[in-house]
Amino acid sequence: MLLPSIDITTDHHVHTRLCNHAVGEMEEYVKAAVEKGLRKIVFLEHFEIGINYFESTWLTRDDFLFYQEEGQYLQEKYRKDIEVGIGAEVGYNPDHVDETLAFLQTFDWDWIGLSYHFLKTDGFYANLVSKRQINLEALGAIGVDQVITMYLQALLQAVDQIPANMLCHLDAVLRYHPKIHFSSQHYALFRELLEKMVKKRLALEVNTSGFPMRGEQFPTLSILKEAVSLGVSLVPGSDAHRPVDVGRHFDQLPSLVV
Repeated sequence: MLLPSIDITTDHHVHTRLCNHAVGEMEEYVKAAVEKGLRKIVFLEHFEIGINYFESTWLTRDDFLFYQEEGQYLQEKYRKDIEVGIGAEVGYNPDHVDETLAFLQTFDWDWIGLSYHFLKTDGFYANLVSKRQINLEALGAIGVDQVITMYLQALLQAVDQIPANMLCHLDAVLRYHPKIHFSSQHYALFRELLEKMVKKRLALEVNTSGFPMRGEQFPTLSILKEAVSLGVSLVPGSDAHRPVDVGRHFDQLPSLVV
């Protein structure tokens, strides 16, 4: 069965230089989306709170103020060419839920993506999707199987606690670890999470950044098949970190067999 109809005219997941690990101004991404014939582009900049990490890969409050102002300017400037959405990719931190909810009420959002990037360890918060050796070693010391379980259990909590429109790059946890493997227990947790998403009317992102990383999207086809069977809605996101990445590999999505 082919992947159900998915709107590949909207990119729901775009970052800019504001997150400190991407390049390019917001307007460059808008222009790239227009050139690729997209109907809509959604900026989804990183929000994290309470994270003890050796570098900042998210926006400050002042950054978000600029982000909102620039986004509104671009919405008006390009309103005849493309719809521009201003969103946030909210990193779940179970120790700071109230502060996260307060932040979300600070601005009007067009789209909220939910993710879980940082796992609290003895020394620091380890980045679950990083290829840096310090993160891979810290997470490997806990145990790959255990980290994946903790990741999925945290997302089950996050879906209940954080209002969102979309769950981002679902199976990207430990994507660079050589011993990554999803067990039957993990797939049971994936299913439980998808069932909860149906109740919460939370969409699942089909994240095309996986194509250059592992030859397929995040999440893998078996998880997409489960999502489709349960009635989870699917939306595409490029997870662009360069203007050229906007809408990347979207043309491959309609031919996916689930």
